[in-house]
Amino acid sequence: MQYYKTSINRIFTVRMDHGDNLIHEIEKLAVQEQIRSGFMILLGASEDISLVTGPKAPIIPPQVNVTDFNEVGEILGIGNIFFEDNSPKIHLHAAIGNGEDIKVGCIRDKAHTFMTVEILIIELDIGDIQRIKDETKGFSPITFPRSENS
Repeated sequence: MQYYKTSINRIFTVRMDHGDNLIHEIEKLAVQEQIRSGFMILLGASEDISLVTGPKAPIIPPQVNVTDFNEVGEILGIGNIFFEDNSPKIHLHAAIGNGEDIKVGCIRDKAHTFMTVEILIIELDIGDIQRIKDETKGFSPITFPRSENS
């Protein structure tokens, strides 16, 4: 285990409107407001979402299952923002469902707002924490600056 102590910097209250792509709009906001690290929670309604719903087998690096949810559903999500290669990388897990179907997974790119999604972004006061690609693991975990805890 590694950890790094931090504190809260700014807090953003965000409203996504009908048709907005959640991931793209959060990335744009992170660039515009220079949010290099943060934590977010969201709720609202969404449609036309692609989710990574786990690995196909318990191997590293994993081959992932991608599941589409093409209906409209209520969404609840939690995620973070850290920079990778000088760009914001959004890691957002969400549950979406309606009376017919429920899916839970990691939103990678495609997720459109239906009517509205409300997001609270809590920016962290972190210096050099970033995502760095780990080819062995097949993803980019957060990496801490050198300290007594890492």
